[in-house]
Amino acid sequence: MDYQKKPWLKFYDPRINELVSIEYDSLFDLLKQASNIYNEKPALTFLGRSWSYKESRMISEWLAASFYRVGFKKGDRISIMLPNCPHYIFTLFASFRLGGISVQVNPMYVEREIEYVLKDSEAEYMVVFEALYPRVKQVQPKTSLKKIIVVGFGGNRIQLADGDCYFEDFLTHDNVIPEIPIDIKEDVAILQYTGGTTGVSKGVMLTHHNLLANIIQVCDFTYNAVDEKPENFKIISVLPMFHVYGLSCNALSAIRIGCNQLILPRFDVNELLELIKREKPFQLTAVPTMIFALNSHPNLEESNIGDIYYLGSGGAPLPIEQVKMFEKRVGARLVDGYGLSETSPSAISTPPFLPRKLGSVGIPLPGTEARIVKETESGFVNVPIGEVGELILRGPQVMKGYWKRPSDTEMVLKDGWLFTGDIAKMDEDGYFYILDRKKDIIIASGYNVYPREIEEVLYQHEAVEEAIVVGISDTYRGETVKAFIKLKPDASITPDKIIEYAKLNLAPYKVPKEIEILDDLPKSSVGKLLRRMLRKEEEKAQV
Repeated sequence: MDYQKKPWLKFYDPRINELVSIEYDSLFDLLKQASNIYNEKPALTFLGRSWSYKESRMISEWLAASFYRVGFKKGDRISIMLPNCPHYIFTLFASFRLGGISVQVNPMYVEREIEYVLKDSEAEYMVVFEALYPRVKQVQPKTSLKKIIVVGFGGNRIQLADGDCYFEDFLTHDNVIPEIPIDIKEDVAILQYTGGTTGVSKGVMLTHHNLLANIIQVCDFTYNAVDEKPENFKIISVLPMFHVYGLSCNALSAIRIGCNQLILPRFDVNELLELIKREKPFQLTAVPTMIFALNSHPNLEESNIGDIYYLGSGGAPLPIEQVKMFEKRVGARLVDGYGLSETSPSAISTPPFLPRKLGSVGIPLPGTEARIVKETESGFVNVPIGEVGELILRGPQVMKGYWKRPSDTEMVLKDGWLFTGDIAKMDEDGYFYILDRKKDIIIASGYNVYPREIEEVLYQHEAVEEAIVVGISDTYRGETVKAFIKLKPDASITPDKIIEYAKLNLAPYKVPKEIEILDDLPKSSVGKLLRRMLRKEEEKAQV
């Protein structure tokens, strides 16, 4: 297969550019241009209040001036540890304006994890939610942190240590800042820490160019072929902004096209459905566990969720049975996509103008090259259509590298190609299918077993709500298959019955030899089911 021919291009709508043209001088210029175009239109709506595009830019510039006044300079790191809120956006763009680097810190982190990210990034500034302030103060003496700004949403203020202050008190109502030159291809804008699935968490360096390219790619794919655009887009921002999927594909992309972001600080299924019914948004993007929760809600159909133009899922594999259930109940299409923190994050998606293929994550975004390869004695070579191999990617959204980790960078970036570590295949139309992580493949009696395939079968059982499959040591087979199951509410079934079901739908070597039913399965802060945690627990149990 000659991947250079890019078979997916034949499906592009004529209004979609094959390449990415960046018309911005920096990420701050993204907000600046949006402010000039959309001016008094609402940009951010949160807890009953709206901020216009003009106001959002003004506050961001005030905040930049405030940081500049206390010594913030180009290249300095500012950590952000907030739930979804307008202050997140203001802080990001203040950092972008000064040529700073925003360090994304998960609000669910415990002190050990906070300390690691702050020490690794050497951040000297931080904007933190007031409820999390005590955690940060506990680790501050072990870090480079010297200035902490606290965000509260009303109510009684907490007592802050000397030198720390609340956001409103820190804000200087002027925007006297010198112009700071930005090299968009070289200057890092965000450090996005990975989840540590392959060891210690690494800071992914995303430049202004990386993020701007991905914002344009996502917007072109999603909106350029829309025939009738609403006067004012409304997009729900419930995906966490501290995760690059929620930040780039939702929050920043919304700014480019003049959306009003309806910001939710956390995911609550009842609150989300009420918001959809009341506001009639244009777009909702979610992670699979949000789809699971929606599918389990008795009043899903009454929310008018089926009227949303673009319903998307990403961040983790979405089981086919969950897609079918969702679409049957709401009468609308749910599309999947694929990306990584290392690709800012979007690389492959199903655009609204294309038919969706169940099980596929879609076709590559504009400007993105994708290949399926295998390693041979002479190097990596392309595999034929339909055959399985490792997915590698190249494009303007591919990261600069890992922060202070050149050897790790060299392992995954080769001649401009990002080796994703994901096992995939491509069909004759250029649609891609993700099978599993390379490290998650189970080798049982010499056969390659893909956990995701088994999970897809288990999801088809009427009693199963969530499933995780791992490989465990087996003295005879090398590895064998074990499945962890969370049952649907009020469902009752024994492990033996689930194994019997699996035998009817899987080859013998793929059938789980063990089934463990749990009340809950471990998830990341963005709702991704964590296979590695259960695998580690099994490894410990077998020692």
